[in-house]
Amino acid sequence: MPALMRYVQDNAHLPDSADVVIIGAGIAGAAAAYELARRGVRVVLLEKGLVSGEQSSRNWGWCRQQNRDERELPLSMYALRRWGELEAETGETLGFRRSGLVYATCNPQEIATWERWNQMAKGYGMHSEILNAQQAKAMTPGSRTAWRGGLSSPTDGHAEPALAAAGLVIAAQRLGAQLFQQCAVRGLDITAGRVSGVWTERGRIKTSSVLLAAGAWSSLFCRRHGIDLPLGNVIGTAFRTAPIAQAIAAPLYTPDFACRPQRDGSYTVSVSGKGRLEPGIQSLRYARQFYPTFKKRRNNLHISLGLRPFLHGPEAWVNWQFDRPSPFEKCRILDPAADRQIVEQGLAAMRNEYPALAGLQLAQAWGGMIDSTPDAIPVISAVPALPGLLISAGFSGHGFGIGPGAGRLAADLIMNADPIVDPAPYRYSRLVDGTGLDQPGMM
Repeated sequence: MPALMRYVQDNAHLPDSADVVIIGAGIAGAAAAYELARRGVRVVLLEKGLVSGEQSSRNWGWCRQQNRDERELPLSMYALRRWGELEAETGETLGFRRSGLVYATCNPQEIATWERWNQMAKGYGMHSEILNAQQAKAMTPGSRTAWRGGLSSPTDGHAEPALAAAGLVIAAQRLGAQLFQQCAVRGLDITAGRVSGVWTERGRIKTSSVLLAAGAWSSLFCRRHGIDLPLGNVIGTAFRTAPIAQAIAAPLYTPDFACRPQRDGSYTVSVSGKGRLEPGIQSLRYARQFYPTFKKRRNNLHISLGLRPFLHGPEAWVNWQFDRPSPFEKCRILDPAADRQIVEQGLAAMRNEYPALAGLQLAQAWGGMIDSTPDAIPVISAVPALPGLLISAGFSGHGFGIGPGAGRLAADLIMNADPIVDPAPYRYSRLVDGTGLDQPGMM
């Protein structure tokens, strides 16, 4: 589990009612809680474990517009603007720095993809720079490879996963939001076909509006209420190195590793696109919807078969009653093992690429479960079959960077306000009617 997560103090007494209940205190739930509290909404944020205990503290920390799918780009651009405002607005340390991001490669197909993306993005007012071989080398001083080209996105940046969601929750609390950790929501109370409350392990809270932002657990929660939510859960691996005299000044992507320099001389590192699939009943149930994406990305997935995912965790075949312990109480924080092969691959790639990092050592490695949709575009949408329920999930590895935008859009939809961006690409209905699911989005 990543170290140094910021702890957030709970509020004192679980209320009987709320205007909005948010299930899940990762970055999507935290940002929505803050945006709603800013509008004077009585918000209760419920978390079965700890604030940002799962994927929101386990990601790379990149906050990027670059190489976002066109459907996601407007929300990503808004999110970057919001990242730039939030520290001053909240008074909380979120770790955001507009450091720029650099991509370098020897693969001409990758360069061609970036060039096409760049032409598309210009229409949205997003500008990044395609680098020739000399420019890519100049922006990666000390690297061994004679890069064929690259990409620079100077307005992108990064924030600190161990701090960001916690900071937003604390800011929301100052505006009146209430937080309760170690308080799982077992299910929805439904009256006359619409949401009328939530059943928690500590009792019922009356509400007419629920935002489900439960990450990898979202599909299991929906399944208990007969709602299809096609999500696939992939385990990613990241790690942090011991401090060393820094050789890489800004976040860097290469085909063999991606890294984010830390102020203390360490790096947060992963290998782009690599992941582990441990299929359970959910994976089998939605295999048809995920097949196009699986076929496209199969070479980057390690498949680990076993019985445990069918019995425990978010893919389990399980049912429960709301007056008894639920699967969410049995697993307070998902803490999957890191993939040692990915860690060794990433360390070796950094040492090989940068001679100055020959002595680079591992400090800590961790796994995180990434909830993905078949088209790699999140769901931020009401569920027409159940008025009062809105979902913010399926961020497909993009959730941290896009989090402030997702929170604002969810708040707009809950309040029936003019949405900050067109919400159509994020509509729930596309996942059940199959619209466009044969076109996996960009990673």
